[in-house]
Amino acid sequence: MRVLGIDFGDKRIGLAVSDKLHLTAQSLGHYKTRNQEEDKKYFKELVSKYEVGEIVLGFPLRMDGTQGLRVEKTKKFAEWLQKALNLPIIFWDERLTTKQALRILSQQKMKHKIKKNLKDQISAAIILSSYLESKRQKSHGNQNH
Repeated sequence: MRVLGIDFGDKRIGLAVSDKLHLTAQSLGHYKTRNQEEDKKYFKELVSKYEVGEIVLGFPLRMDGTQGLRVEKTKKFAEWLQKALNLPIIFWDERLTTKQALRILSQQKMKHKIKKNLKDQISAAIILSSYLESKRQKSHGNQNH
């Protein structure tokens, strides 16, 4: 089973998926939300196609660690997604992922509009990569004891 990484936005949702061994995160682009029925169908097909067993959802805390309006919207999306897919959803601190994505993109020679479209999917890959790395570190730590 793979892990799906999500960078949730009001209109665009960045997506990434792990390989089966949970070593790497590959970007899947982004999805533009439509309505709940179409969105549900899209995510069900995505989960089926990639054999997803769990979802990592970026959790947009403020820099000081407090929760704002964005967190509430993300929690509502997570509730909806959990009901639609019946899969475990893990919230993952996404502070600085957008800045990391923008730093990566600033090094690329491409038009601003293209960079803007790539930001969400790169953020999703960063969220998923950091989650996978954390899982590997935890499993290595358990083997040493």
